[in-house]
Amino acid sequence: MKLAFAGTPEFAAVALAYLHAAGHDIVLVLSQPDRPAGRGMKLHPSPVKQFALAHGLAVAQPRSLRLDGKYPGDAEAARQALMAAQPDAMVVAAYGLILPQWVLDLPRLGCFNIHASLLPRWRGAAPIHRAIEAGDALTGITIMQMDAGLDTGDMLLTQALPIYPLDTTGSLHDRLAELGGELMVRTLALADRGKLQPVPQAPEGVTYASKIDKAEADIDWAQPAQTIRQRVRAFDPFPGASTQHAGEKLKIWAAEVGPAAPGRPEIPGQIVAVTTCGIVVAALDSTLIITELQRPGGKRLSGAEFLRGCPLQVGEVLG
Repeated sequence: MKLAFAGTPEFAAVALAYLHAAGHDIVLVLSQPDRPAGRGMKLHPSPVKQFALAHGLAVAQPRSLRLDGKYPGDAEAARQALMAAQPDAMVVAAYGLILPQWVLDLPRLGCFNIHASLLPRWRGAAPIHRAIEAGDALTGITIMQMDAGLDTGDMLLTQALPIYPLDTTGSLHDRLAELGGELMVRTLALADRGKLQPVPQAPEGVTYASKIDKAEADIDWAQPAQTIRQRVRAFDPFPGASTQHAGEKLKIWAAEVGPAAPGRPEIPGQIVAVTTCGIVVAALDSTLIITELQRPGGKRLSGAEFLRGCPLQVGEVLG
C-alpha cells in the first residue's frame, strides 16, 4: 500500500520501522522541524527523520499544515508534496501538529492514528504518563480513523496491555510502541481487503491526558505516599520527579510506599529514617522510601550509594 507517514519521536519511529519492514511503499514522511538539543544546542533531526533518511525515504518538515495559518508557504508545499505522492492512506503517530481537514480528506482511505491508550480514556498529548500517574492497571493501543476532533474518531483495532507495578513511562512507552507498530500493520492489511469495521467511541469514560508541564515535577509531600510514587514512575524519564534539599533540586527516580512512621505525626517531607534500603520520608498517610535519586550534574544512584556522598539526616525536611 502507498503510505504517507506523519510522526516525530521514538514512539513514531518504531511504527515507521514496522511499516517499512512490512513492505509498504512509504511515499512521504512528515516530521517536525529539527530542534536544538544537547549542551551545544545544535539542531538535531527527530527519530522519525533519522529513520527516513537512513532508508532513503522522502521527508518534509513543515512548521504548520494550516493553509490559513502562520506558515502558509510550509503548508502549501506539504500539500503539493502529498498530492504528488498520492498515498492510499496516511499513518499518524505522535506527530505533534494538528491535521486540518484538507489532510484528512486527501488520502483515499483517510488518516489512521496510533494512540497509546484505550480510547476514550486518555485522549490527548500524554496518555502514557497520565495512565501511570492515575494508577491505572491497564492501558493499550487504539488504532483510530482520524476526524477533526481531538482523538474522537472511530476505533478500528484495540489491544490492551497491563501496567506493571514497576513500570515507568519509559518502560511502558517501549512496550506500547512495539504494540502500536504491530496493530498498525494488521489494520492496513484489513483495510487493503476492505475488512475494517469502525466502532464509534462510547460517550462514557472520556478523560483527557494533558501535556506534561515541568512544573508538575515538584513533589508535594502532603499527598498520599501512593500518589507520590505513581507520579515518580509517571515522570520517569521526563521531567523527573524532584524535591528540594539544602538549596539543591534532587531528582527522585524510584520509591516504594512504606508504613506510617511510629510515634507522633511527622511533617510531610520530613526524613524519618535513613537505612540501607533507602531514605524514608513522611507523606500524608504513610511514608515513601526513596530507593534511587540524583543530585544536579550527578548520576542516578541507589539510596545507599547516594548517602555515601550526600548524608541526609533524620529530621531534615525535603521540599
